[in-house]
Formats: sequence, structure tokens, C-alpha cells
Amino acid sequence: MKILRIISTMNPRGGGPSEGIRQVSQALARMGHTSECLTSDDPSAPWLAGQPLRIHAVGRRVPVGYAHNPAIGTWLRAHAQDYDAFVISGLWQHHSVAARAALRALGREYFVFTHGMLDPWFKQAYPRKHLKKWLYWPWGDYRVLRDARAVLFTSEEERLRARQSFWLYRARERVVAYGTRTPPRWDESPGQAAFLEAHPGLRGKRVMLFLSRIQQKKGCDLLIDAFAQVARTNADLRLVMAGPDQAAWRAALQQRAAALGIADRIVWPGMLQGDLKWGAFHAAEAFVLPSHQENFGIAVAEALGCGVPVLISDKVNIWREIEADGAGLVAPDTAEGTALLLQRWLALSSAERAAMRDRARGCFAQRFTVEAMADSLLSVLQHG
Repeated sequence: MKILRIISTMNPRGGGPSEGIRQVSQALARMGHTSECLTSDDPSAPWLAGQPLRIHAVGRRVPVGYAHNPAIGTWLRAHAQDYDAFVISGLWQHHSVAARAALRALGREYFVFTHGMLDPWFKQAYPRKHLKKWLYWPWGDYRVLRDARAVLFTSEEERLRARQSFWLYRARERVVAYGTRTPPRWDESPGQAAFLEAHPGLRGKRVMLFLSRIQQKKGCDLLIDAFAQVARTNADLRLVMAGPDQAAWRAALQQRAAALGIADRIVWPGMLQGDLKWGAFHAAEAFVLPSHQENFGIAVAEALGCGVPVLISDKVNIWREIEADGAGLVAPDTAEGTALLLQRWLALSSAERAAMRDRARGCFAQRFTVEAMADSLLSVLQHG
């Protein structure tokens, strides 16, 4: 098959969807299928270099409104006949509405990944934005979902929660596997040495790793407060807060850490990629993500693949699978819940922590590999 993925941007700072496209395209290529991507990125965007799939970037240097881009529809009308299947990734940007209009006019079917963008948490956290979405929803993304051959969810939890945001909702729902490539082993990658060389103060310390975007949704403030509680009685404990500061929140969080007396116990390396990212995983004894909303969490799967147990909130949509496999610990997305995660982890014996590391690897191999993702997606694209 020749598959076209349609997404607003392939910028890795946008989170997991672009990484998922990169990973599954390579797995599909090994199976003999071709993937290409259509985006609203500017063709000169630096993140488009070195991609593993061909990208058709038809955006402008300064997007208007919500990345309104009529070139998406124009390009599809000229090239849609070259593809066997179309997958739209994400909502609330013009690419989804434009792709639906163009493909419907051409009599072509399409599929949609919502990537957690219908989670009711957004309605509760941003009521004004939700009201604006309601003004747009009936003629916009409601129709994108209604007319899709199938709307794809990456967990049963995501599928059920998507029904709670808008009463006007209709979709042919399918749950598909989601995952990422198997990470390099600690002894096969130079990343850990490079990461510790960049941050020598972490050598010989017990490292707790947060690796995601620095924003309110991720519960960063909860983690800093919880870490302050356990750091007082664990002198060797360190916290790594890795990720892009998209909401300009890092300075306020650093001030919060300083007020709590733990500023020197937290490392802020920014966004980590490649060997440095894998090095951070392998240097950590646990991965922590107390998100208020998380559709899947590629970084959660990556941690599991590295054999790093995950300490997550019950708002990470794959928490049931992780809890069932004993691959991590789960608690509510509250200050008390986040503190409990750290306390429970630190109370484990070394043998119990080692056993959980083994179960983390098993959980990844059974549920979250990119090969399983490719097989599941291909089955849907071929059979609906």
C-alpha cells in the first residue's frame, strides 16, 4: 500500500503524534508498504531534514489563525490518486477540515487518529476554549469524525473518554495498537555516558526522570512538590525535568523548587533527543509522569522498553495495562497521589525494583512495540 499521513506539523516539539508517524512508517516500510506525509509546515522548517519518510510541506512561514492553509486541499486534489489510504492525525487545526473536504469531493475514504484531543479534561481545564470549540465543532471536526471510514483510538480508555466532550458526536470507532521502536540497550548505546558527562552531578545518584513537555497538563508542579517531600529524607535522590518549555512555565517552576529548598536537586536539560534521550532513560531508576491528561504517552512506552518502571497518574490512558502487568505504579493526578507514587517506589526493596524492571520490559514487548502498531494499523487500512 501507499499511505498518506496528514498532520498539521511534524515538529517533534509538538509531542507524540509526529514521532508515531516516523516510527510506524519505518515498520511499514520493512513490510513492503510506503508512507508519505502532508503537512502545513513551512518547507524550510529545520525539523523536516533527515526524516525517514517523504514529506510534502505546503505551509507558509507565518500561518494565519489556526494554521489555515488552503494548500492542503489544493495539493490533495492534485495528488490523491497516487495513494491507497489516507490517515489524518489530530484535530482542531485546519488540516483535518481541509483534508476531509478534498477527499470527500474526490470520493476517497479516510481514517482519523484523534490523539487524545477529545479528552474531557480539556473541557474542564479550559472552559473558555471549549466554548470556542463548540462554535466550531458542528461544521468542523464533528464532520471530520462523522464521515471517516474509522476513527482510531490507541486505548479503550481513550475511546470511552472521547464520547464525553461533545454531545453531538458520531464516529465509527476502532481501537488499534500503538507503540514505538524497541529502544537500544544500555550496553549498546553511548547515550548514558554522554548524558552523565553532560550532567556529572547525577553520577552515583538515584535519578527520577520526567521526560515530556513542560506544561500544566503534565503535572510538573505536582511532581516538584512531591519530590520536595521525599528529597528531605533521601539525600541521593535527584530529579531530571527534561522537555521543551512550550508554555514558558519553566522559570516559575524553578522558583517553586527554590522556595521548597530543592533547586540544587533538580536538573533541567531541555529537550532530549537521540543518544542523550536514551542515556537519560538508562540513567534513571524510575520514570515519573503525573499527567492530568495523556492519550498514550510515547515516552511511557520508551521507558518501559528501556526496562524503567513508570510511576504514572490514572489519567495516562494506558494505566490499566501497566498496572495489570505490574510494570509500574499508578495513583490519582493530585498532589497526594503524586507524593504517594514516589513514596511507594522508594519503599520497595532492591529485589522488588529489579523485578519491576523485568516486568516493564515484558509489558513493552507484549503491548507497545512499533511492529504491533504497524500490523494493527495495516489491518484497519486494508479491511476497515
